[in-house]
Amino acid sequence: MPILVTGAVGFIGHAVCLRLCRDGYEVIGIDNLNSYYDVSLKEARLATLAGFSDFQFHRIDVADREAIEALFEEHDFSRVIHLAAQAGVRYSLENPFAYADSNLRGFLTILEGCRKQQVPHLVYASSSSVYGLNKSMPFSCNDGADHPVSLYAATKKANEMMAHSYAHLYGIPMTGLRFFTVYGPWGRPDMAPMLFASAIKNGKPIKVFNHGDMERDFTYIDDIVEGVVRVMDVLPEGETSAGSPASSTAPYRVYNIGHGSPVALMDFIRALEDSLGVEAEKEFMPMQPGDVTATWADTEDLFKATDYRPKVGVKEGVKAFAEWYKHYY
Repeated sequence: MPILVTGAVGFIGHAVCLRLCRDGYEVIGIDNLNSYYDVSLKEARLATLAGFSDFQFHRIDVADREAIEALFEEHDFSRVIHLAAQAGVRYSLENPFAYADSNLRGFLTILEGCRKQQVPHLVYASSSSVYGLNKSMPFSCNDGADHPVSLYAATKKANEMMAHSYAHLYGIPMTGLRFFTVYGPWGRPDMAPMLFASAIKNGKPIKVFNHGDMERDFTYIDDIVEGVVRVMDVLPEGETSAGSPASSTAPYRVYNIGHGSPVALMDFIRALEDSLGVEAEKEFMPMQPGDVTATWADTEDLFKATDYRPKVGVKEGVKAFAEWYKHYY
């Protein structure tokens, strides 16, 4: 029985597919290769998967109901790892309907496929952005997350609620993962590490928002993948009583997946400068709409469920990213 990975040539989806293929799983990946960012980067990611005989790729948009229905009718999936989404907090201010199409309608088509096939476990991507105006640190899944500050964040919170309803109604195990600032080789060009590296490479100033007074729970891609792979075999069973917003009497669970320790943005920039051997010119800017000053993941629940903690520190991770960047570009 194959594993379905949506968003298979996205940053995280590609890394998950590589890991599953190397571990000997049969993987079916889908992606629409949209033009939100450089399609050639997505095609290059896809090329790294071409050598695996147990990997199949289909160019499908998750919002395409007929195509998704046909896919679920053709294959009997042992797991569904749903990572496809319209990403980006800032872009949601410019093109909000893209988020409704991909993150809401697209998620519903996947839920319906799982319902009709009674998939044993759906693991899906949520986001640390759901915490929004929450000021309690570290961010805990046991706290409420009801005040998002961007449409992107609101769609991710909606995904969690949609998943809970399907877990309750149809008994399908559903696990949401709130990702925290993922970085590393093959990263998205719209994210800070790639933006910084590109500016440095081209002799341009890097834009440092909130005048550098920001912290992020930077998490290396390999640590994220390890958590995803481990959690896909930890099926939520439902509790006798709903103990927190992250659990339920339904087979439903939400976890933070991050490094578990925030890094000052200026420290991250210095690590990148050291790895690239260039001091960046910096343009200090005010805070952007929809952004937050700090993120910090409480990962204890994920550790208890999977016995895994992230291993890659920011200096090591940034060095690996910088080496890939110099080679690729």
